[in-house]
Amino acid sequence: MDKFTDDIIEFIETETWTFAKTMPEWPHEYIVRERVDEQLFVKAVEQIREFGYEGKFYLTTIIYFDQEGFTYWTMGSPIEETIIINRTQKENSYEERLKNNALPNK
Repeated sequence: MDKFTDDIIEFIETETWTFAKTMPEWPHEYIVRERVDEQLFVKAVEQIREFGYEGKFYLTTIIYFDQEGFTYWTMGSPIEETIIINRTQKENSYEERLKNNALPNK
């Protein structure tokens, strides 16, 4: 699968995403499980994990899923414990910034 199913596309396009203010050097936004439709949240997590790809964030391996210019991910907890889905514009992803020598200073 190279894109989310139609119901998940509608879900991610209509939800209100929150900008992650605590990590301005890594611009991204997120949705919280308890504030959105539970079934669609779980289905989105399942699709990210089943059809995504392994990538890095420094030394951490994460499953990413790209959709229409955005990269989506969770932090890898079991689905029943997952409470956040993150996304960023593809060009702000770790691997794109690493490739372009644009990682923020630590």
